[in-house]
Amino acid sequence: MKSFWKSYLTGLQLHVTIAKYTKVPITWIDDDYTPDVNKLYYIQEGEGYIKVGNRKYYPKPGDLCLLPADVVQSYGTLNSNTFGKYWCHFTAKLDNFNLFHVLETPTITTVSDHPALKDKFDQLIHYHESDEWTAELHVQATFLEILAMYLEQAGQVQINTPATSSFEKMNVLFTYIEEHLAENITVNTLAQLVHFHPNYFIRMFKNATGLSPIQYVNRKRMDKARQLLSFTSLSVSAVAESLGMDATYFSRLFKEYTALSPSEYRDISNGNS
Repeated sequence: MKSFWKSYLTGLQLHVTIAKYTKVPITWIDDDYTPDVNKLYYIQEGEGYIKVGNRKYYPKPGDLCLLPADVVQSYGTLNSNTFGKYWCHFTAKLDNFNLFHVLETPTITTVSDHPALKDKFDQLIHYHESDEWTAELHVQATFLEILAMYLEQAGQVQINTPATSSFEKMNVLFTYIEEHLAENITVNTLAQLVHFHPNYFIRMFKNATGLSPIQYVNRKRMDKARQLLSFTSLSVSAVAESLGMDATYFSRLFKEYTALSPSEYRDISNGNS
């Protein structure tokens, strides 16, 4: 499952709709509403409450709170010492499913490195408000780091894979690719595994992973090549052969992915440069 999710999360479709820091007013209150976006609160000061479903929480400074979309929620103040919080609204889709319907995570978690998380939120707000043409790239990159920090420290995460979705089909495909990297993997072969027409299969695969099937296979081969170059003494030719590739083509493709030749990569990974 770890390998499956590592592959599947490459297809995460993410969009941050707003990012701010707010010292909320005493009138900050709403009851039993259902947002169509996910919300992330990083509490810095003050008191208040949030309610997700039937459970009420009283977050403390330092708590990171995830309120998923399409779930009944409430929030409010307790007194004049109101929340000061970083917050953002965002969508996160995997194959048209809300990520937090597929992954069941705690509503509240506390991260270990508060200065780092605060810095990330400051960056997120800066880039979200920036008019630089690269700002959206920075927003995506920064929020992905925040999201990774949340998931890594959220403790127990339960996976609710919809049995009728393409999750099962993608699991079949990812497993097959991992086990047959040294073979000639064709689009037709992969499409037949999940009983799709090749043209439809290519669209489905790219929607799920963000890559074409061949791009994905080559990326997995290059990931494997980096491991072999870093942790074994196999020659470059032997690494290429283990991946079912001609040595010349392998070297050219490796350099496209890493900007280094296989030998240069090995030297750097072994501390020889």
